Amino acid sequence: MGWASAEFETIDLGDQRLNQRAVLLAERLGQKPGASIPGACESWAETAAAYRFLHNAQVGWEEVLTAHARASQARMREHAVVLCLQDTTELDYNGRAIQGLGPLSYEAQRGMYLHPTYVVTPQREPLGVINAWSWARAFKAGGAPRGGLLESVRWVESYERIAEQAGELAKTRQVCVGDRESDILALLVRAHELGYPADYLVRCQHNRVLPEGGKLWDRVMASAPLGHVRFELPAGCAAPGSARWGLRWIRSRS
Repeated sequence: MGWASAEFETIDLGDQRLNQRAVLLAERLGQKPGASIPGACESWAETAAAYRFLHNAQVGWEEVLTAHARASQARMREHAVVLCLQDTTELDYNGRAIQGLGPLSYEAQRGMYLHPTYVVTPQREPLGVINAWSWARAFKAGGAPRGGLLESVRWVESYERIAEQAGELAKTRQVCVGDRESDILALLVRAHELGYPADYLVRCQHNRVLPEGGKLWDRVMASAPLGHVRFELPAGCAAPGSARWGLRWIRSRS
């Protein structure tokens, strides 16, 4: 066996045969990441065994991810700074007869949402996924607001998971990175309550009032630039002078 044996060395599904099947399936899917399960497996017997594994109630994605997360943390220890990128993606199962799905961007679409935290180095070297949050949206009842869980919680919980491993990664500076949707007060307050065990980098959505008075964006624009970035837009993306600029801000332990 190749890389998968080392990657899932700590996996524990309660049965050594399940552990071995998880390693083999990871190896096969890693060799052909764009293939279906029958296309990735090397025989019909192996394909049938893979489907039995995935239908086994004893097998949960959390246990599989935990083993990979441990291996990811080991790689993180080798770096002084890592970027913990969190964002949301849609798992589109529209047209599939699957129980437990909810609406996606459009109410008629069916699927689930996945919010992973993917760790890379500042040089863009991938280190792995350390946690994930998945859910299916509740359906709307007429014109009433959508029920179900508060989806913004995923940003806060992802930061909490990053913070939990800060003690084990004392020599590694973690920077939690999120887009404009993560610019929520609950995240900023939670980071403060925990004592900022990890930095955060958030793309601004709100022009917040500063404790000493004034607005955030005005303060940033009045400060001296730290540097300049030059980039070119393909023809047709934006007319001259019409580009929109986003402000980014960081809370650092230093």
